[in-house]
Formats: sequence, C-alpha cells, structure tokens
Amino acid sequence: MPSPRTTLRPIRLGVHGSPGLASRIVAAAGHAPESVEYVPYDVTEPFEPLRAGRMDIMIVKYDPMEPDIALSAPVAHDGRAVLVGSHHPLADRASVSVEEAAAYEGFQCPGDFPPHVWDLVVPPRTPLGRTIRRIHPMTSMAALADRLRSTAALHVSFRSLDAVVPPDIKVVPVHDLSPAPVTLAWLRDARLAEHVPRFVADAERAARR
Repeated sequence: MPSPRTTLRPIRLGVHGSPGLASRIVAAAGHAPESVEYVPYDVTEPFEPLRAGRMDIMIVKYDPMEPDIALSAPVAHDGRAVLVGSHHPLADRASVSVEEAAAYEGFQCPGDFPPHVWDLVVPPRTPLGRTIRRIHPMTSMAALADRLRSTAALHVSFRSLDAVVPPDIKVVPVHDLSPAPVTLAWLRDARLAEHVPRFVADAERAARR
C-alpha cells in the first residue's frame, strides 16, 4: 500500500529564474523531487500568482514587507553577482567589486516589485557612495539578456541565475556584497494543506544544521 505522503498533491512552489536553488532547498529538507511542482513567477508582478491561488509558497529574497504575506526563517543564501554580456569588460573576471559595477548603467525597479527590496538587490549607492545609475527598464529575462548583449549595461543580481542565462550572458561574482537571505513565503491567511507547513519546517530545520 502506498504511503500517505506519496498520494499528496505536489507543493506548488513559486520560483523566478532557475529552479536550481529551490531544488537544493527541497533536497536539503529531505523531500522527494516529485513532491514539488515549480511555478514560475514574473519579477514585474512577483506576488500575483500567490495571491491568485496558483502557488502554495514561493521563493523570495529579503523581506518584501507585504502585510498579507508571511515568511519562513532563512532556508538558504544566494551569493551576489553581476550579469553582463560576453563582450563586457568585466565578463572574464573571476569576481568584481560593486564599486567597479557602478561604472556601468544598471536597471530600474520593475513593475510591482517592492522598491525597498530592489534597493537591496540593486543598491542605489555603493558602500563608498558611488551612484549606481538604474536607468534601463527591467521587464523579462529575455529583454534583459538582449540589453546586456547590445550595451555595456550590467545587472546587479544573484549567482543562482547562472543556471538560466544564455551562454553569451556571463554571471560574475561580486565579492563585496553580502549573500541574500532566501526564504519561503505564503499568504498569511491561506488554508494550506498540512504537508506545506511541514515542508517549510523541514527546510528551516535543514538550514539550521
């Protein structure tokens, strides 16, 4: 007879970009890959699928400070990086400083993305006070890649995107920005199936080990 766990509906886990980081969280929590269904979300409307009921939980970085959204404790951390075209002067570097990144144009806060979180993702100023010129529109990953290919712009982002960018877009680590805390988020008043909070608790416990 199959165990009750095998008959449960997969947890619908929202991800932006690569599911690689999420899959590592699932594995560390001791849950089978088939216990989770990855649901992509758009950076311009990050919480719309959660509020519409198309996700149970989602991956977020930093605290969105949305009143209707609850957060787990950190379940992972994502290192910082810049995304650049393969022609870019920084493309072949082993790592760069955010102070160097400030010499190039960056990207605006997209759509309904929380502005205070964008300030953490793409700081308006570096630790030494240099302005990061956030002038290019941020829409889709495809549009971002096209802009990086055709200009000297760069996007201050995360190392986990290395798994999803095209081969001609390079992900170069930033050594002087702290890794971003990664948490799981869900609607505060949602009636979640009991295996969803169990997964959250397992992921939190694994991160503490």
